[in-house]
Amino acid sequence: MVVQYVGRISGKSFETPVGYRRSGDTVTINVMAPDSKTWWRNLLGEGAPITLVNLDGADRTGHGTAARDDNGRVAVSVQLDT
Repeated sequence: MVVQYVGRISGKSFETPVGYRRSGDTVTINVMAPDSKTWWRNLLGEGAPITLVNLDGADRTGHGTAARDDNGRVAVSVQLDT
């Protein structure tokens, strides 16, 4: 799947491929090697709108929030719009 998001500072739209798990209307993206990637930082704090491109054959929008655990792992949780 590909995520599409808008950079907080640049205001530009970006896309990046990711792996994911889905449970109902929640999609979880585990960010591999998060310190070498920056896209997920746009979703820290209160999060931001995000589009999941070609999820189940359609583009789906939602609200994504990134969090880092005590071991340094980062997960992005996306609550899909209904």
